[in-house]
Amino acid sequence: MVETIQATRLHPLQSGRTGPAAVSVTLADNATRVSLRARPDAVAALSKALGLALPTKPKSTAVNGSRAALWLGPDEWLIIDDGESNLVADLAKAKVLHSAVDVSHRNVGIIVSGKGAEGVVNGGCPQDLSERAFPVGAASRTVLGKIEVVLWRTAENTFRVECWRSFSPYAFAFLQVSARDIWV
Repeated sequence: MVETIQATRLHPLQSGRTGPAAVSVTLADNATRVSLRARPDAVAALSKALGLALPTKPKSTAVNGSRAALWLGPDEWLIIDDGESNLVADLAKAKVLHSAVDVSHRNVGIIVSGKGAEGVVNGGCPQDLSERAFPVGAASRTVLGKIEVVLWRTAENTFRVECWRSFSPYAFAFLQVSARDIWV
């Protein structure tokens, strides 16, 4: 006798995963964020005021405790501090020409972590996120789907996606849908 198996059709927005999730998409804790612009001759003084050496190479970051500096361009950094600090006041101590704008209320952080995190982010980001091209500590301004984001690889299987608050529902939903497609 012939045995038949009937496939169950799922709605395209339903998850086909039956096992535990391979990747989690969660909101990052609230943080202080500053958009910092300065010329090369101000980097040493600003680094001293921040308590970490501002990175000066593309895709690089520097971390000291709860504070991180992400290189975004030759004269631009995103400073993120998850602790209770006043970044603008700290930067004001540096008596060099610079621009420090608190963008804490503009940005939202989303954490993508798990064995398939790279694939989830690559679901909407055209950048090569292999560990060879985008190692732990790498950061860059890029796109996710239709929006601009700052992407930071904080661990082998963890990424922090920083986006504007107004785009955060889109980014969060995009990453959740992408995570449903990852099988590890």
